[in-house]
Amino acid sequence: MINKIISWSIHSRFIVIIAVLGLIVYGSYSLIQTPVDAIPDLSDKQVIVFTEWMGQSPQIMEDQVTFPLETSLQGIPKVKDIRAVSMFGMSFIYVVFDDDADIYWARTRVLERLEYAQRLLPQGVVPTLGPDATGAGQIYWYTLHAPGYDPGTLRALQDWYVKFALQTVPGVSEVASFGGYQKQYQINIDPHKLNYYHLTMMDVIKAVQANNNDVGARVLDLNGTDYMVRGEAYLKNKDEIANIAVAAQGTIPIRIKDLGAVQIGGAERLGIFDEDGNGEAVGGVVIMRYGENADAVIKALKIKMKEVAKGFPPGVTFHTAYDRSKLIEASVRSIEHTIIEEIILVCLVILVFLLHFRSALVVILTIPIAVLISFIWIRWMGFSSNIMSLSGIAIAIGVIVDNGIVMVENAHRHLTENIE
Repeated sequence: MINKIISWSIHSRFIVIIAVLGLIVYGSYSLIQTPVDAIPDLSDKQVIVFTEWMGQSPQIMEDQVTFPLETSLQGIPKVKDIRAVSMFGMSFIYVVFDDDADIYWARTRVLERLEYAQRLLPQGVVPTLGPDATGAGQIYWYTLHAPGYDPGTLRALQDWYVKFALQTVPGVSEVASFGGYQKQYQINIDPHKLNYYHLTMMDVIKAVQANNNDVGARVLDLNGTDYMVRGEAYLKNKDEIANIAVAAQGTIPIRIKDLGAVQIGGAERLGIFDEDGNGEAVGGVVIMRYGENADAVIKALKIKMKEVAKGFPPGVTFHTAYDRSKLIEASVRSIEHTIIEEIILVCLVILVFLLHFRSALVVILTIPIAVLISFIWIRWMGFSSNIMSLSGIAIAIGVIVDNGIVMVENAHRHLTENIE
């Protein structure tokens, strides 16, 4: 069989050359299109359901949120496992699907079940889906380096400017903020004053909610001109909150400033984010969407970060805390050096022992063509170009070299004997 293939190849050189050129072109295309990452993604295909109910104990979260959601999610096609975790004020449910399930099909089926399960939950509790990413989706960490700025200002800059801008990068699923504190209006009520005016905390809450709302009215036609009438009542500063009337005694309004103080402060924090022991830091984690090319996403992200930095206040700059592209580039350079070194070594071995350049050329051309063909299979099977796959190619090159040297030396010997 092998003799027939060799004989046919010798007599059909044009077809063989065209086929090899076709493999080279398609292999090169597959090499460019194959996603590049540092590590293989071995995580399960899962959909995360997150539910928040502030102030509730883990047992209440388990009984009233986690258990109804978990039972409602059972029975979804291609579900392999459902795991749940209940903690203070939060519930996490991990719906693990089979490996052959499409991740976006899975997210759609989970959303369908959540619409049904919503009626089983307490009022105001709404479950949400986590980002469409895997456990290996964290590709880039950055901090905002800004001497002289307080953490609250940097967190506001991160949440309302940087985060929204970076989420527009193709392939980015989410930008999660960390560090600092989120600014909020805080109303500190004196309980003695509440008791004096015969009011409750719920009266204060209802008054604030009712006064923080725009009201639409109607269109008035006056002298042939339409006027849109509406009431603007969104709160814009702490003074407006302080002047909200909660109740009235006769004709005298009882305002929030009569019951306590209004201030701007930070949300309650359970810890801080420290960077290299240099103090508190504020920044974000860029999470890549499922199945994207990590190297291409990071390159596009860095271009976007340069544009975003132009709008920073004076003294604020990006500082990279983690960049997976460095590991990706190191992996690619490693395989490039391996191929070049082995081609040079093979060329020297054949030239020294056979003193024949055309024989060395056969092995030299075989190595890169075999590598390109391997990328065709990598792309067809849906794998990424990572440390594991590149290491396998590097090991396989050694086998190709050994076989190439043996075959070329054997062919060269037979040709020499036939000539003699």
